[in-house]
Amino acid sequence: MIGLLINGREREEMIYLLKREMDEILFDLGDERIEHLVKRSMEERYNILLALFKRVAPPKECFKYIQLKRKKV
Repeated sequence: MIGLLINGREREEMIYLLKREMDEILFDLGDERIEHLVKRSMEERYNILLALFKRVAPPKECFKYIQLKRKKV
């Protein structure tokens, strides 16, 4: 297990970066031109990012991305 010690400002920056990356993946998953194999790896990456996001973000924000994932994936 690895610990991470960050302050509030760094936490907010991490939340922002994770949200931006997850939004981009969700947008790309809706693109029909992307092959299924590539989409599968994008879904795996999304799951990893979501797990990180759940550790730093408030539960209210997490629910939004869990619900978006169910709609898009």
